Amino acid sequence: MFLLVVSGMSKYTAYSSSGTNNEVFNKMPHTMKAILGIGSFDVTTISGFFALMFLYIELTAAIHAALLGSGIIAKEERDKTAEFLMVKPVSRTTVVTSKLLAALVNVLILNLVALFSSIIMVSSYNKGSDISGEVTMFLLSMFIVQLIFMSLGALLSALMKNPKTSGSFATGILLGGYIIYIITDLTDRLNVLKVLSPFKYFSYEDIIKGEGLSSSAIILSILLVAVFFALTYFFYRKRDLNV
Repeated sequence: MFLLVVSGMSKYTAYSSSGTNNEVFNKMPHTMKAILGIGSFDVTTISGFFALMFLYIELTAAIHAALLGSGIIAKEERDKTAEFLMVKPVSRTTVVTSKLLAALVNVLILNLVALFSSIIMVSSYNKGSDISGEVTMFLLSMFIVQLIFMSLGALLSALMKNPKTSGSFATGILLGGYIIYIITDLTDRLNVLKVLSPFKYFSYEDIIKGEGLSSSAIILSILLVAVFFALTYFFYRKRDLNV
């Protein structure tokens, strides 16, 4: 994650040195802009460039969270050590809680590394007003998206009979959400689909403008995470483990 942020921000000088690159982006077809995740950003500014780069940071972190959530629940079944775990004098609820807390610590560490890396690198290239607040909002939105996909991965792992396929299924849903993100950028007629893509819950443009995160999107995200976690407990307690 650190290298991703460093390598991404190192390209900012090429974009900010002249207006030529921004002119090229402005002449791009709307379809190409949507596919690349450029939107209406002015990539010659530090905030616009970071918003462009952030989409790829968020996508990477979301894939990690989905695989982490599914893998941490299915680990014993995948490694054929479920029998060793289940003979311990602990309930399945305790097992799931411990696993989810461990996954949460992993997500927090990755998010903090991304946050501090982003703030340090943006500050080193920024010659204008400080945008640390906007960067923090970007990374907070990423953390919420990570929680959604982590809880979804955990749910699929607890629900599916074959734990080895839960990671692939979770990643497939995630990529489907990313495709919806692109499609809704292509046309306003399909805005109703935004609710199906966590990548669309928070507006990059609003964050750049200093408007922060949408409270309704935060509430929806919290509800999704709570429901996914509750269902994870429910299905894991009832499933027959592959030992």
